[in-house]
Amino acid sequence: MTALLLPLLAAGPVMAAALAAISPWRVVGRLLCMLVPAITAASGVSLLVLHHSEPVVATQVGAFIPGVAIPMVSDSFTAIMLVATGVVAALALAFCDLTGEFARSRYFAPLALLLLAGANGALLTGDLFNLFVFVEVMLLPSYALIAMTGGWRRLGVGRLFVVVNLLTSTVLLAGVGFVYASAGAVNIAALAGAASEDGRVAAALGIVVMALCIKAGAVPVHGWLPRAYPGTSAGVMALFSALHTKVALYAVIRIWATAFDLDPAWGRVILVVALITILWGAIASAAPFDAREILAWQMVSGVGVILAALVVASAPGGAIVYMVHHMVTIGALILLVGAAEHVYRSDRLGTLTDLWHRERPLAVLMVLAIAALVGLPPTSGLVGKLEVLDAALEPGTVWGIVTVVVVLLGSLIGLVAMIRLWRGIMWHDVAPDGDASGYAAPARDDDAPTQPRIPRRLLVPGGALVAVSVAMFLGYGAVAPEVDRAVGGLVDTTSYVQAVLGGSAALTATTVGGGS
Repeated sequence: MTALLLPLLAAGPVMAAALAAISPWRVVGRLLCMLVPAITAASGVSLLVLHHSEPVVATQVGAFIPGVAIPMVSDSFTAIMLVATGVVAALALAFCDLTGEFARSRYFAPLALLLLAGANGALLTGDLFNLFVFVEVMLLPSYALIAMTGGWRRLGVGRLFVVVNLLTSTVLLAGVGFVYASAGAVNIAALAGAASEDGRVAAALGIVVMALCIKAGAVPVHGWLPRAYPGTSAGVMALFSALHTKVALYAVIRIWATAFDLDPAWGRVILVVALITILWGAIASAAPFDAREILAWQMVSGVGVILAALVVASAPGGAIVYMVHHMVTIGALILLVGAAEHVYRSDRLGTLTDLWHRERPLAVLMVLAIAALVGLPPTSGLVGKLEVLDAALEPGTVWGIVTVVVVLLGSLIGLVAMIRLWRGIMWHDVAPDGDASGYAAPARDDDAPTQPRIPRRLLVPGGALVAVSVAMFLGYGAVAPEVDRAVGGLVDTTSYVQAVLGGSAALTATTVGGGS
């Protein structure tokens, strides 16, 4: 893949969405929803191979001069995220197909494809204003997807989702405006090191980072996520968990590495927020009686781990590994719980119970997925947690030790929450009000002919993500060099700046300095 093809990763899904919308055959939209994320993942793999010889590739959309044109940029970090988002999105949409989401609305496929277009564009853009544009491209179809999928709560949580994200987008746009006013540029490469040299630029970029952290679900503006996401269907929730929060975190990592030079002195506020987010999400996940709400709170806790691993360390390797692991693991758990919910019409602990005796394949996959979330072998969870702990301890600071303690404590509390979830849906349990009457467990194997069973095909998407998690653990020797290349590109941004700005790099740097 060449740099000239990078814009097609954003434009292609838009054209596919248009084709799906005008086609009279719904099968066209279904096929495109399988094909587009698969192409995204394959393109990411191709870019990973290309970055062995070319660390960064970039193209200027419209052939305008660098610094003015819309830059589309890829390095190893971008390529890793394209692979991860493509794989999780493909399996989430496959699950949506299996559960009949495409059949319920002819516009489901176009909306999902527009969401993928926005995600790809946000990962590839090298400009803060266009980051805002692509984030909005992601949000617009998401409003409709929430409204058309899920249970009776979807309209209420849809309003919450719309209000929070519209207000946050306003803050994000204002932050981008302040960056331009203080630095004279919104090109990320042109802002390289600018926050370390000028407090006004740092403050303006701080507003951008704050808005992105809200969109990711960080404390204190986090309550919208565990209320909104479980209100939609399991397939759409898995899609959102892989795209919305992780794209926001990707942007935070990119800005932190490029503009702030990974300077921990600027990260104390973010670190405090991240540590509180870890504990808050973990503790809150031990309370709900709905399985997907428990997982939504675990998403919040995971956001804190990623942010903490980023700002406490001298390199973002732990944050990258844990983010990919979290995308895969949370997606797997949501899809597995969603398979049971689709058949048994509930994800509520005490109502959905005793599945250990009836749904043994689901139980085995759930064991592995829970082990991954907690950080146990043989899953990516162990690799992710070790990378985070190593990143926190490497600087040898008090903040690093505090981070390690909080991450381990959050993992322990998360284990308690996962044991409660396991006991609630796999074994007999009492009703939320303490009365077991009316919460009879489903019939066991000897009564199978009269009771529903989860079709094996519904377990394939979640099982595939579990397999990816196990493969990341067993084959981490092959994954680690790619992560190292991504970390190297974030620590030393010279290649990134040169690829985006070319011969105008020095001129643009002077302009930014003069504007500050």
